[in-house]
Amino acid sequence: MFGTYQSSCIRIEIAASAERIAGSLTEPEQLEKWLWPQQIKLSKTAKGWSKERASLNQLLAGQEFESTLGPLKVNHCVEMLSPDGIRFVLSGGIDGFHEWQWGEGWVQSRLEGISLVPLNLGQTLSLMRLRAYLVKA
Repeated sequence: MFGTYQSSCIRIEIAASAERIAGSLTEPEQLEKWLWPQQIKLSKTAKGWSKERASLNQLLAGQEFESTLGPLKVNHCVEMLSPDGIRFVLSGGIDGFHEWQWGEGWVQSRLEGISLVPLNLGQTLSLMRLRAYLVKA
């Protein structure tokens, strides 16, 4: 992978319960809504999406999906999911990981990887979109 190693950790306050924050980060339907204009491609035939799991409305460890923003494509694999966090291993346009942690009224995003694009900018915009989504919901 070409690019620069980048690391960023941002924690913000959000007027939302831990349960609502968790849903927005672990339920594919909600991810698609607040990440717009970033597009999420959930292929029910991708790794980790068995017929039994295909109808579930929550991500599970081992599941994979793709996101795109313009020409940038990033593959995501759910490495870990807990009641207060989720961690994605990233490949493609970003080689690294994105870890989310949350609690009552706060969310933290930790992103590390190698990429040609400035990761901190995208991370900040994602947190702003998440906050706006949760305030409206």
